[in-house]
Amino acid sequence: MPRCSLPAWVLALALPVAVHAQTVVQRAFPQDALRGEIVVTAPPEITLNGEPARLAPGARLRGQDNLLVMSGAVVGEKLPVLYTLDTYGLVKDVWILRADEQKKLWPKTRQEAAAWAFDPAAQAWVKR
Repeated sequence: MPRCSLPAWVLALALPVAVHAQTVVQRAFPQDALRGEIVVTAPPEITLNGEPARLAPGARLRGQDNLLVMSGAVVGEKLPVLYTLDTYGLVKDVWILRADEQKKLWPKTRQEAAAWAFDPAAQAWVKR
């Protein structure tokens, strides 16, 4: 067996483990993030929960793998997300949710967030 093929063989075995490890990492979301659904229509124009909205200049969309996603790459897709707003009411940060994250309880409005309790370590909301 040639010596140079051994590292490639080890890498080939380790790669699926590394890819799987990335998918199970818990992401940390800010407490002021809200649950919603967006559709990018014509960047920076979006619909947020069925209402017209706009992405802020410099807005960041993060995919299910937490890597940045260009808004033009998801035009027309209905995406379950967590999002934050800037001081002008523009959508600032967006996290596209994985299936396991969609199952978690998360407030959809600021009123719900004010009435519920947030545990930042567990990344979980509890209705009071």
